[in-house]
Amino acid sequence: MAKVILEVKDLTVHYGAIQALRGISFEVREGEIITLVGSNGAGKTTTLHAVSNILRKSGGSVFFNGGDISAIPPDKIVADGLVQVPEGRRVFANLSIKDNLEMGAYTRSRKSAEEKAALAGDYENVYNTFPRLRERMQQFAGTLSGGEQQMLAIGRALMSKPRLLLLDEPSMGLAPILVDEIFSVIKKINDAGVTILLVEQNAYKALALADRGYILETGNIIKSGEAADLMKDDAVKTAYLGG
Repeated sequence: MAKVILEVKDLTVHYGAIQALRGISFEVREGEIITLVGSNGAGKTTTLHAVSNILRKSGGSVFFNGGDISAIPPDKIVADGLVQVPEGRRVFANLSIKDNLEMGAYTRSRKSAEEKAALAGDYENVYNTFPRLRERMQQFAGTLSGGEQQMLAIGRALMSKPRLLLLDEPSMGLAPILVDEIFSVIKKINDAGVTILLVEQNAYKALALADRGYILETGNIIKSGEAADLMKDDAVKTAYLGG
């Protein structure tokens, strides 16, 4: 069995008096695609933000690659290889595509010729993955379409050399043909060795892509299992897959 790269134990989060997560626990193994499925307000994005330490936890622990990262600053977590692509893309609108990618690599060293060569190779990998970004590398990110901005947000994250990539609603607001393209890219990224934790409004596509899934409801994990089994589950089909 593959090594557990992320372990979340009894994670609790409050927004003031409102409890958003109620002691959830789950794990992600190296090489997997894991998806969190749930309706709006179930706690999916809150979970990702708490794992990344963007959001303060009320209780519980998060272990990444065997170490407790519960109190580690977000930038150090990125440097360690846990990288989040936020909901809504959040590209730097007034910077070029090239500069946005450069921002993604801000934690990486450029001291040696070897490190500089590795960085140049990663730029090339991003441009090969998203040819449209190569064509527009000097264009301001704010002038890109929604689909192109999503490609840029993922490319920016890849420049951080993630071991675990957290994807928050990558298909939100995209046309169906672009959704298919983004999901195809996610599969390629995983095939290249990056473990993925996916939050996605399109539960059918998420479960079809994932190895395993967790169903979140009002801050609780109510069901988990192999993604293929969850797709056959009558309750899951009724609640999230349209029957």
